[in-house]
Amino acid sequence: MFGDLGKIMKLAGEMKRKMPEMKERLAAGEYTAQAGGGVVRATVNGKMQLVDLKLSEQLLANDDLSLDMLEDLIKAAVSAAQAQAAQAAQEAMKELTGGMDLPGLSDLM
Repeated sequence: MFGDLGKIMKLAGEMKRKMPEMKERLAAGEYTAQAGGGVVRATVNGKMQLVDLKLSEQLLANDDLSLDMLEDLIKAAVSAAQAQAAQAAQEAMKELTGGMDLPGLSDLM
């Protein structure tokens, strides 16, 4: 029983030491996703903040595209990029914890 506690304490110490570096690395990362076959491309950083949005000139030539459809494409691209950033954060946490699932730890990111 106490062996497990020792293992957890050791892991906690390693996590405390490595967490700032991991947060910095994740925040510096950029994650790009597209929607509408690539006519809308969004990039977010590791803090899930939108840092770039590109709209293809093909959108201007498309008479069938409504404002609602364009808004949906933008939201889809941003959401997909944010999902990539969230997945990267989850993978980093698994790496940090050695695969252990610790409740509430993802909230620290």
